[in-house]
Amino acid sequence: MKPKSGLSNIKQSNFQIYTLILIVIAINVLASYFHVGIDLTFERRFTLTTPTKKLLKSMKETAVIDVYLKGKFPADMQRMQEAVRERLALLKSVAGNKLIYRFTDPFEGKNEKEQKEIARELSMRGINYMQLPTQEDEGYSMKICFPYALLQYNGREMPINLLENPPGKDRDEQIAYAEALLEYKFASAINRLQKPSKPRIAYLLDNNEPIAAEHTVDMLSTLDYYYKLDSLRLRSTLHISNAYDAIIINQPTTPIDDRDILKIDQYVMRGGHILWAVKSMNASMDSFGNAQAFIASELNTNTDNILFKYGVRVNKDLVEDLENVPLGQVTMNGRRLYDWVYFPRVNPTQQHPIVRNMDFIKSNFTSSIDTIKADGIQKTILLTSSPYSRTAGMPVRVSLTKMAYPGPPALYNKPNRPLAVLLEGQFHSVFQNRLAPSFLKILADSLHDPFKPQCDSNTSMIVTSIGDIFENDFSQKDGPMPLGYHKWNSVFYANKNFLLNCLEYLTDKSGILEARSKDVKLRLLDKARAKEERTTWQWLNILLPVGLVLIFGSAYMFFRKRKYETVVLKPANA
Repeated sequence: MKPKSGLSNIKQSNFQIYTLILIVIAINVLASYFHVGIDLTFERRFTLTTPTKKLLKSMKETAVIDVYLKGKFPADMQRMQEAVRERLALLKSVAGNKLIYRFTDPFEGKNEKEQKEIARELSMRGINYMQLPTQEDEGYSMKICFPYALLQYNGREMPINLLENPPGKDRDEQIAYAEALLEYKFASAINRLQKPSKPRIAYLLDNNEPIAAEHTVDMLSTLDYYYKLDSLRLRSTLHISNAYDAIIINQPTTPIDDRDILKIDQYVMRGGHILWAVKSMNASMDSFGNAQAFIASELNTNTDNILFKYGVRVNKDLVEDLENVPLGQVTMNGRRLYDWVYFPRVNPTQQHPIVRNMDFIKSNFTSSIDTIKADGIQKTILLTSSPYSRTAGMPVRVSLTKMAYPGPPALYNKPNRPLAVLLEGQFHSVFQNRLAPSFLKILADSLHDPFKPQCDSNTSMIVTSIGDIFENDFSQKDGPMPLGYHKWNSVFYANKNFLLNCLEYLTDKSGILEARSKDVKLRLLDKARAKEERTTWQWLNILLPVGLVLIFGSAYMFFRKRKYETVVLKPANA
């Protein structure tokens, strides 16, 4: 009688194989519903920031995102398309059924007339197309692409520009830059639409601040799109209401009265936030007139004391920088561009979320900033001049001859001068121990606005000395131009992004801005080495997988045969 131990082992082995197959199937089914992964990238590319996760988990309505980046594109845009898909899948893994996304080609199945109408309708919603050169069988052709997404949430909608075009970057760098900002753009859009109303900000007037339509139209229209914007005349109000999430003091050119300084100070003491853009020197292109030079003198705005108390000093100087935005002149032979040391091209190199991953900012007639000791105030430098800069103290002779003769680089020996500073903490009033008791009594009894000598909680403000940072160019032919666009070299600078990031940091405490700190490193192939070793790697990629399969298959069959080839016989009398 033959024992059944061999047959039993075979059945047991088959049972284990079938169980393993069922487990693999179950894991794949569960994986389709639950997204779990380990992010091994150095820059944590596939890990959402904590504020983003918190936002997604708090969503009360369903967000629908239509991505118009669908179709066959060149390799770089295919990469961008896949990056958008991955990022949305990552967001959905946290938001669950509160986030729906879909990719769509708005031109699919449409004739030329219908496509023009669709393009017009999308443009009215803030979604514009771009043309991509695409290689086909017949040669190259231009393909229409919409690098945008449309978010619909909480009864409102917002377009999201997925692919910005920063200057000075090649195509691979542009795609990497766009990838790094995807989480922030989607999270920021959801965060803005989730709020029941826009944050309120006030643009202060009465001290000759720029308000002329030709130079401020883009700033004011941009602010009005994202915020509930009011213009506030200081002299006409008893105090600045803390219903405003932030106020903007933009380049006053006449002294602010002490009574108005008190209103600003008490707004801060009650937890208000300020974006300061302050000039200290009376210098502009209009100062030339018909001459080739002018003397830049001090510009008194009466803000020195209050800013000094808060922790900064805007110096009475002008920054001269070899890294600069060109100045254009029209001559008989056409238009010429000259380097102009008084127009610094500011490169944000700091790691703070407000400026990280930001492109160059254009400026003119800019002063340096010093930080001053102030108890309880944390100071973070956001923007600086280049390593090839210096400062010229008051009075400064500004001459057009420096376009041709800026001087040797060795003279530019004051590098990285601060141009924008973030101040955070519990500020002390500049009027502390300076007001008469009788006036304090009037504030408390008659005006019902008691004086506060110190902030009760942390607040923040940003001070920049960059000249005309929030003003747009203007031409007689084209009229007002977008904020940050330089008419002489047709380059877009990041002035508008800096404005919006500053205000978002001051008014929004969700921390979504942290996602802007992400970076996507380019890891490009060594083209020369890849070409030289091409054949080796081709054979390796072909033979290695096949060899591994044969080795593991042979080992499996060998040990399986050894296991079942011997039949153990029991004694007959057992």
